[in-house]
Amino acid sequence: MSATTASTRETRKPPREPIIRRGGSGDFSKPTLTGLIIRYALLLIVLFLVIGPFVWQLSTSLKSPTENIYSFPPNLIPEQPTIQNYIKVTDLIPVYLYAWHSLLVSLGTVLSNVVLALMGGYALGCMRFRGKYIAMGILLSTMLLPGEVTVTSNFLTIKSLGLADTLWGVFLPGAISAMNVLLIATACRMIPADVLDAATVDGATTWQKIRHIVWPNVRGMVSVVAIFAFIGAWDDFLWPLIVLSDPGKYTLTVGMAYLNGNFAVDPRLIAAGTMIALIPIIIMFSFTQRFFFKGVQEGAVKG
Repeated sequence: MSATTASTRETRKPPREPIIRRGGSGDFSKPTLTGLIIRYALLLIVLFLVIGPFVWQLSTSLKSPTENIYSFPPNLIPEQPTIQNYIKVTDLIPVYLYAWHSLLVSLGTVLSNVVLALMGGYALGCMRFRGKYIAMGILLSTMLLPGEVTVTSNFLTIKSLGLADTLWGVFLPGAISAMNVLLIATACRMIPADVLDAATVDGATTWQKIRHIVWPNVRGMVSVVAIFAFIGAWDDFLWPLIVLSDPGKYTLTVGMAYLNGNFAVDPRLIAAGTMIALIPIIIMFSFTQRFFFKGVQEGAVKG
């Protein structure tokens, strides 16, 4: 009897846990030396591909006319740095007027996308109604079409409304984006349905639920929508070029194309114009990046 019990105890011993060596293939938090070298090498390649063109443009815009911008290896530090290229650009075209037009269109696009995407996202993410999935399918189908496909129909619509050659005509097609509506809808689905049902039982209206429940939970994603809307409106070139015909109403990107068409022999002016159009976006993103990454983190799948 004792021998049987002892054998039973031996057979019932819990299996030993596998030993994972630190720094080995099983510990992903501490890679080997070879893994670290590969990681940093890939990061350096990506950094060069992303930052390289910007650094090249900035260096070219600060070089004097006597410096060779095509030297090899390239000299990224100007020998005689100057801001005369920027001054000449502002003398050739009304940069501040064009920047003001771009700012008006961008701020209007941000405001309309935030408000309309919040309402549409709440409807798709929190409300129950017939045809909800059909509406979502229509929104998804519009994202499959490239923007160039709808340019003609948009222009005919704007022209029939009498908004051709106006900043309203530039603003209107980008007033709302299907992608932004779906982003807000995804954030709204993370709100527990019990909380919204409790607010309904307490007599809260739709606007009160959006203000006191939905908005505090989705404002991180709203910041992502606002940043994307601003950058898209500021950098847009094709649509303002089609709608606007009066040079006095150009946006900044269309106005800067004047440098490429008439001063292509001097890449320094083109680089200076490119930096003038790019610097506001860099400044804006540097101040709002914490909201952007917070919004992306809130919109991620929680484990």
